[in-house]
Amino acid sequence: MTGIFITGTDTGVGKTAVASGLAGAFKKRGYSVGVMKPVQSGALVRYGKLYSQDAEFLMKALDKHDEPELVCPVLLREALAPGVAAEIEGKTVDLELIKNAYLQLEKRHDLVIVEGAGGIAVPLRKRFLISDLITCLGTPAIIVARAGLGTINHTFLTIEHAKLSGIGVIGTIINNYRGGTAEETNPKVIAELTSLPILGIIPHDPAINVESGSCGNIVSLVEKNVDLDKIISSVAYLT
Repeated sequence: MTGIFITGTDTGVGKTAVASGLAGAFKKRGYSVGVMKPVQSGALVRYGKLYSQDAEFLMKALDKHDEPELVCPVLLREALAPGVAAEIEGKTVDLELIKNAYLQLEKRHDLVIVEGAGGIAVPLRKRFLISDLITCLGTPAIIVARAGLGTINHTFLTIEHAKLSGIGVIGTIINNYRGGTAEETNPKVIAELTSLPILGIIPHDPAINVESGSCGNIVSLVEKNVDLDKIISSVAYLT
């Protein structure tokens, strides 16, 4: 086993919730699971120190937590693309620090769930994108997409970029499904256009709120609606 990188078609599509749900679901299957949020922009302040709200949400799915500096090695205060936030704050996103943190987590666990920042082409520094980070870590990726109108275009372009970058894409998880003609027909079109499987369709759960730290029923929703066996077999094949 190795890592799985959870990226998305955009910001706000539910990557954190899906990544947390996957971590909790695989933990319940008996795997030793680690989580990672390599870069957090829009980090909050507690007791005078920056912390990652997303990383804390991810860790809620696990009983045993790794050190915060490994789970989220780069913290930026500005809620902007990481490369832009770092430039404004006079910092540099330390890629070696991220890679070393990931390697330490990889040694400790059967599986490391890594959540990106925003979409797959978000810059971390100059022209170094999230897709470059995925390649650097050597993990396959899962694409998290919104359910509604517009998701076909966003998902197709995200997957095409991933393929051109040499990333092994396991498939797509449709998140926050509410129903309606567009949401009912989008998954089939996405699967046909990309030749990749829809790994699951996760229904809307109003109790899930990353900002408040409420996980709702995300683990059980992932267990019931996501093909975990397909993910495991694909990780073994793509790494």
